[in-house]
Amino acid sequence: MKNKKKRRRYDGFKFVHKKVPNYLKARIEIKEYLNERILPKLIFLYEEKIANKYISEIERICKLYYAHKAERMIEAEKKFDPRDRFSERDVVLITYGDLIYEEGVSPLTTLSKFCGIYLKQSINTLHILPFFPYTSDKGFSVLDFESVDPMLGTWGDIEDLGTRYKLMFDAVINHVSSRCRWFRKFLDGVPRYQDFFISYNFHDELTPEDRSLIFRPRSTDVLTKFQALEGEKYVWSTFSKDQVDLNYQNPEVLMRVIEIVLMYVRRGADIIRLDAVTYLWVSRGTPCANLEQTHIIVKIFHEILSLVAPHVAIITETNVPHKENISYFGNGNDEAHMVYNFALPSLVLYTFYTKNTTRISDWAANLEPLSETTTFFNFLDSHDGVGLMAVKDILTQEEVSFLIESAQDHGAYISYKVDRDGNEVPYELNITWFSALCKEGAPETLDLQIKKFIASRAIALVLQGVPGIYLHSFFGTKNDLDLMMNTETKRTINRTIVNYNTLVDALDNPETLIARICENLNELISLRTDQRAFHPNGAQCIVKTKPEIFIVLRTSPQKDQHILSLINVSDETCHVSVPMQTICIYNEEWYELIGENSYTFKDESISLTLEPYQVAWLKPRDQSGVDVEISK
Repeated sequence: MKNKKKRRRYDGFKFVHKKVPNYLKARIEIKEYLNERILPKLIFLYEEKIANKYISEIERICKLYYAHKAERMIEAEKKFDPRDRFSERDVVLITYGDLIYEEGVSPLTTLSKFCGIYLKQSINTLHILPFFPYTSDKGFSVLDFESVDPMLGTWGDIEDLGTRYKLMFDAVINHVSSRCRWFRKFLDGVPRYQDFFISYNFHDELTPEDRSLIFRPRSTDVLTKFQALEGEKYVWSTFSKDQVDLNYQNPEVLMRVIEIVLMYVRRGADIIRLDAVTYLWVSRGTPCANLEQTHIIVKIFHEILSLVAPHVAIITETNVPHKENISYFGNGNDEAHMVYNFALPSLVLYTFYTKNTTRISDWAANLEPLSETTTFFNFLDSHDGVGLMAVKDILTQEEVSFLIESAQDHGAYISYKVDRDGNEVPYELNITWFSALCKEGAPETLDLQIKKFIASRAIALVLQGVPGIYLHSFFGTKNDLDLMMNTETKRTINRTIVNYNTLVDALDNPETLIARICENLNELISLRTDQRAFHPNGAQCIVKTKPEIFIVLRTSPQKDQHILSLINVSDETCHVSVPMQTICIYNEEWYELIGENSYTFKDESISLTLEPYQVAWLKPRDQSGVDVEISK
C-alpha cells in the first residue's frame, strides 16, 4: 500500500476573528430570526415573561460575537453550503494536550510538532480534550472556561494550531469544578449565584423515589455536602464530588454558557463538543437524562450558530442506548450535526472476539444519518473506556456478558453504574484498544496482531461518517497498569504520557510496533481521504455473504465513484464471493487500492481469497457511465 502524494492537512476556509470588536458591524438585524427560531424554545424552557426578557440578552450576545468577525469571513460564509461541512478528508485526532511530554517545551508545542511531522498525511482535525485549568478528572472539572491551562500552553498555541487544523473544543457545560469562581460565589451566599446550582438544605429532600428514577453513569451519591456561609448545602453532582452540576432552570446559566460557546468559536473552534450533554437538565421526579429540555437547549445552540457562525458544527457526546443517542440528530436539521457512534466500539470488539460480522452487519445495514447535514462520529477508542450502554438494545444480555468476559481476559477493568433497582451494572470497559484486541502472551505473531489491529480500525474508516482516532491507537499502546494503580482511576489505563524523544526513537526504527502501526494507519487513512466514495454523505450498502467478512459498498454523493470494502475479521484464510447483482455494479475489471492489484471477474461475481485480517478496497477500473442505485 503506497501513497506518495503530499497532502494538505486542512483544506477548509478559516479566518481569524478580530480581537477588538467593531461595533458598527454589530448593528445587524436579527430580531425577527430570534423571535421566530429561538423565542418559542425559550418559552418552552421558561415562562413567557422570562423568555421575552432573555431573548434580548441572546440578541446582545450574538451581536457582540458578530462584531468580532472579519469582513472576508462574513463574505465567505455567504457561500457556505452546510452539506460541505464534512468531507472524506476529515479525520479527527483525539488527544489530551499533554499525552506527549518533552522537557522544557510546552505540551501544546510538542503536540503541534509531532502532528506536523508524523501525522501530516492522515489527520486534519484536532480534538484536544479540555485544555482549561481544572481540579480533577483530567480536565473535566473546569475551573475557568475562558483560560488555557498554563501547564499546557496559551491561547496563542491553540490559535496557532487552528491555522493548520480544524479544531474541536470541549464545552464541558454540564458541570463545573467545586472550586470554580461561580461555585465559590454560591457558597459565599452571593445572591446572583444561589440559583446557578441545584441544592437542598437537607439530604432527605431528595426522596428514595426521586433517586430511583435517576439515570447516571456513577454509583456514588448524587448529592454532595458542602459547608456554605448560610449552613450545609447538598449539591447535585452527577459525576463526582468535585463536579457540581449547573442549573439550567435558571436562564442566567444558559446565557453565560452561550457566551462561552461563542467565545470558543472566536478562539478557533470549528466543532463544539457538548460533553455529557445527556445530563444537562435536572428535574426531580424524572430520570434527569435525555429530557426534552436538554434537546431544546441543543437546538438553541444550533440556531445561534446557524445565525452567526454557520461553519461551526455541534457534536453531542451521549453514552446512552443507541436509539436515544441518535435522537440528538433531532429532525436532521435542527440539533446536533454529528453524534458519537457509541455502539460501534463494542460491536467491533464483539465482532473480532466472535470472528463473526452478523451482529455489526445487521446493525450497520440500518444505520444512516437523518440528512445531508448530519453524520456520525465513528470512533473506537478515546480517553475514556469502551462504553457498553449503546449496545444494550443491540446485543443480548448473554452477548454483552461474553463481550465483557472476553475483554477481561485481555486485561480490561470494568466501571459500573447503579441501575434503578440499586444494583451495580457494567457501564464501560477500561482497556487500550490494542490490548483489547491483542492479548498479552497470546500465541499470535506480531505481524498477525498488527493486521488484526489495522483491520479493526478499517471498519471505522469505511462506515458512513467522520472517523476519529485516539492518539494512543497510532502507537499500539498497551494497558498501563502502573498508572492505573498509582492514580487509583481505571480510565488512566489508557492515558499513558509518552516521552517525545523516546517516541521519536521508536518511530524512526521501522521494526518497532509503534513505527509499524503508525505507518500502516497513516497509509490507510491517507488513502481513504483521497476517495470521494468515503464522503460522509456517500451512500452505504452492507453486503452479507460469509460471516467472517465485513463488506460495505460506498458510493460518492455524485455516484461517480464506488468502493467495495472487504475486511476479514478472522484469523483464517477465507474465500468470499459477492454477486455483482447484489451491488448493482456489472464491471469485469476491478482495481484493489490497498494492495494495488488488478482483478478480472467474468462470472458475474467478485470472488476473492482474503488472508487473515486482510483489508481490501476494490473499485471498478473504469467508472465512467456507471450509475448505481443502492437500495436497502
